[in-house]
Amino acid sequence: MAKSYSSSPAIEITVLSGENLRIDLKSIKKNAFVVVRSNSRNVFRKTEIDTEGGSNPNWNEKLVLDLPVHAAALTVEVHCRTAIGNRLVGMASVPISDISGGYVPESYLHFLSYRLRDQKGERNGIINLSVKTKFAAAPERSCAASSASLASSPVVGVPVGKNNLGGVVTGFPVWSVSH
Repeated sequence: MAKSYSSSPAIEITVLSGENLRIDLKSIKKNAFVVVRSNSRNVFRKTEIDTEGGSNPNWNEKLVLDLPVHAAALTVEVHCRTAIGNRLVGMASVPISDISGGYVPESYLHFLSYRLRDQKGERNGIINLSVKTKFAAAPERSCAASSASLASSPVVGVPVGKNNLGGVVTGFPVWSVSH
């Protein structure tokens, strides 16, 4: 039986590494971490702190985040824990169209790099990610339950086959002749 999927996907983001991260034009020494947000400020995931990577930290940490249907982008923020609190190093916006849609197969693993911008809009390093869309499998239904639901629901289309077991054609090919 073919897998069916629910309509609300999740995004699996592996935060791989950062490059050339700075605060106030000085390379950071340690304690960088990443926060990934969907459109909502309340829905986020974060990595552990890299205590040794300095301005080129490595996290290689997988985060799973539910993707709201209306989401246009994810926000990736790199922070640094300092003596006076957490400081924003830079952020990048990851368009959902970079991850899913178009001709890309579902659950395709993308390797992406984005330029980070600091609070002034200046370039401030690079973040490297791998991202894929995950769809939760819908509960499996038995053939009896499927045929019962087919019998009770209206079917639109042209019947296909001799036994009429619920298969229908819902579209027709159209050829265009140009003169």
